[in-house]
Amino acid sequence: MQRLRIAIVGYGAAGQAASLFLSRQGHELSVFEQASEPGPVGAGFLLQLTGLGVLERLGLHAKALEHGQRIDHLFGCNQRGRRVMDMRYADHSPTCFGLGLTRGALFELLRDAYPEASQIHTGVRIVSIDEDESRLLDGHGKSYGPFDLIVAADGAQSCLRNTMPALVRRHPVYPWGAVWALVPAGDWPHMDTLHQRYCGTREMIGLLPVGHRADREGRWLTFFFSLPGDQVDGFDEVALMHMRERVAQLWPEALPLLAQIDAPEKLHRARYRDVQLHRPVTGCVVFIGDAAHAMSPQLGQGVNMALLDAEALADALDGDIAIDAALRIYAQHRRSHLDVYQRISRWLTPLFQSEHDRLAWLRDMAFRPLGNMPLAKGQMLKILTGTKRSWWR
Repeated sequence: MQRLRIAIVGYGAAGQAASLFLSRQGHELSVFEQASEPGPVGAGFLLQLTGLGVLERLGLHAKALEHGQRIDHLFGCNQRGRRVMDMRYADHSPTCFGLGLTRGALFELLRDAYPEASQIHTGVRIVSIDEDESRLLDGHGKSYGPFDLIVAADGAQSCLRNTMPALVRRHPVYPWGAVWALVPAGDWPHMDTLHQRYCGTREMIGLLPVGHRADREGRWLTFFFSLPGDQVDGFDEVALMHMRERVAQLWPEALPLLAQIDAPEKLHRARYRDVQLHRPVTGCVVFIGDAAHAMSPQLGQGVNMALLDAEALADALDGDIAIDAALRIYAQHRRSHLDVYQRISRWLTPLFQSEHDRLAWLRDMAFRPLGNMPLAKGQMLKILTGTKRSWWR
């Protein structure tokens, strides 16, 4: 295997995992992160079977289990108490489970495993790639390189993707988003379950146990409340009061968990993009993670897909072949899997976040019966665990 000079732009989950895999292969890495102090961004998430497999390959599986919270059950009901979602990992495989984890815990796991973490170029905002696709330029006009390979892992708002419009098939912002916060679990009785409550398609409340925080004691939950995008951006005291009233009406059991959320600033705002590229590769530049395929959080696959991208890229480069051939192998390997999840995410999102109230009736009437049919149930569990890698196989 040839030793390559590789630039990685972005130090989120995709960039961190790529740094680990590629450094272990002996490549010379230069990692760039626009934040002056790199850290986690985003709510707690559910690590699936696929993502756990990547962490196991990196030797981080046991540590992830120590920090996270095992999830065995996904349960969702509407405002009338009708079960909409009721899925158990054990129905997929007796040993299968998900892992609720905070972004901070994953960030620290991946950072501490990377021996060159202290040498990352921080506070450097890479804004473009030169014409021969071998050098990077930052916001001050400084040039870096040349590099044999550039890995663009700069997230859903990717600056590098925006400089290559010919690659982009679609990247609209979803009209709906969410506010979220980490809240102490206290004596919450459902620590093995992701719980959701729905009121039509306009309101969704969720609680995901995520284990330990990197900066606090105790066990924690991620609370999220779905809203139209303009309400997310303008979330204020009135919106906070309304949110608490709606939680009290729809899910009174969860209201005490919000006792410490006494100001709008204690809730984070989340907006999402639906990013699809014609291809993730151009020349010696490859896009991975949300920079290549950001999607709605409905399937909870964003971090898992980022980890799988990093693994697949390293595998493609692990051989004595030209870089362009390796990148073609990478793109072919990931195409089918990503297509399945991007399309399903796009189809499902209006059933949970939209102004189309009739879709809620369809969702509430159809999901539970489908989940009881053996064939449909098996496919739903494959989708949940991230293991459905093509439409027909």
